[in-house]
Amino acid sequence: MISFVLSFIALILGYLFYGRFVEKVFGPDNRVTPAVDKADGLDYIVLPSWKIFMIQFLNIAGTGPIFGAIMGAKFGPVAYLWIVFGCIFAGATHDYLSGMLSMRHDGASLPDLIGHYLGKGTKNLMLLFTVLLLILVGTVFVYSPAEILHNIGGSTMMWVTVIFCYYIVATMLPIDKIIGKVYPLFAFSLLFMAAALMVMMFMKWPAIPELWEHTENMGFRADDSWTDNIFPALFITVACGAISGFHATQSPLMARCMKSEHWGRPVFYGAMITEGLVALIWASVSMYFFYAPTPGYEEMQVATGFHTSAPAVVNFVCNHWLGLLGGILAMLGVVAAPITSGDTAFRSSRLIVADWLKLNQRPIAHRLYICIPMFLCSIGMLVWQMENPDGFNTIWQYFGWINQTLSVFTLWTLTVYLARNKKPYIITLIPALFMTTVCSTFIFVSKQALHLDPSLGYPLGIACLFVALVWFFVWYRKSV
Repeated sequence: MISFVLSFIALILGYLFYGRFVEKVFGPDNRVTPAVDKADGLDYIVLPSWKIFMIQFLNIAGTGPIFGAIMGAKFGPVAYLWIVFGCIFAGATHDYLSGMLSMRHDGASLPDLIGHYLGKGTKNLMLLFTVLLLILVGTVFVYSPAEILHNIGGSTMMWVTVIFCYYIVATMLPIDKIIGKVYPLFAFSLLFMAAALMVMMFMKWPAIPELWEHTENMGFRADDSWTDNIFPALFITVACGAISGFHATQSPLMARCMKSEHWGRPVFYGAMITEGLVALIWASVSMYFFYAPTPGYEEMQVATGFHTSAPAVVNFVCNHWLGLLGGILAMLGVVAAPITSGDTAFRSSRLIVADWLKLNQRPIAHRLYICIPMFLCSIGMLVWQMENPDGFNTIWQYFGWINQTLSVFTLWTLTVYLARNKKPYIITLIPALFMTTVCSTFIFVSKQALHLDPSLGYPLGIACLFVALVWFFVWYRKSV
């Protein structure tokens, strides 16, 4: 528990000090923001800063800081380090700068930002990449909450239908009609769940693993059948709680609703730190479930033991620790997180395609032109997913890699922006190089990709690191 407490404090200090440093690097000022200059009553609408924070937090949260942290905890206490350092120096920096850069470009979507700084060819590739990611997010975040709600009552198909109908309505209506009204309630549920579990952790004070234990490999496994390597699997698995490219697709939504650039640090950097805190709590709960001297799965008599799925861990822990009422509120938070990320994923996809087609979104017919093909594509993926026993896991694995690869392109975009403007680009260059290595190595060694022998896959990943480094400095000498 000491490692958890120290990590929790480190995240808060990261917001207070490093977040302020990143803000100073960017330099927010008092210029007119897109929410004021381009107000349209649909997507460009000034909202209160507290409400923008709540929406941003829920937009980026999804099930990532919960399910990802649970699966990442199987690697041992090294997950704490990735959540803390990844969140402060990579994820929150990535979210803040991408959100602020969108504001400086009239609320531009991520593909437009990438194209402006990395070239038209990269923009076209990332346009397809981003829309695919967002449709995958919407599809994944239909099924996972439906499965959880099915345990409360009703069939999975009934909940899938209900959630999908909500997605359609939320995607089509102005942002302040549904999203701006129901998100504060959902945010309360998610934050209540995290706070309640943290209180229970302090009351129980379980003997969970500490960072200074098992230092020979900075992580461990409780079961010989758990064979995934810490690098790169941990950094793909714990995504939203540390860094996530999906976040950069969501930040422009709030960049179009902010009255002042000075709201950026609490909204963008602060929401990511908050998500890191949620991930940290769930990682600690999972350490108890998987690794305590008497593991939680034994105490709760869970037959699947160390291999219990992430949704099942949520169900068991919430009901066992928080009772009926607390369990319901906690489950509402777990359900709200993916639903609120799913609807804004579809909304972001609509806006990105509309920007590409230069299609005014005020007429409802124009929104339907984009939404109908998008939803049909998602329904096709959803049907395939539900008919295949391993469909959810397959889509989730591809989502994880695409998500982190998008963060790579976002970090390189931010690095080019900082370099062109004579700002300390090192703050994004190091995360960009690290995530480039993670994503390329994953392609080489992962079972879901090329699955090369590590003796070949790891050197190839290192080679990609050096290629990226050389490419950047060659560009820098020519262009800056």
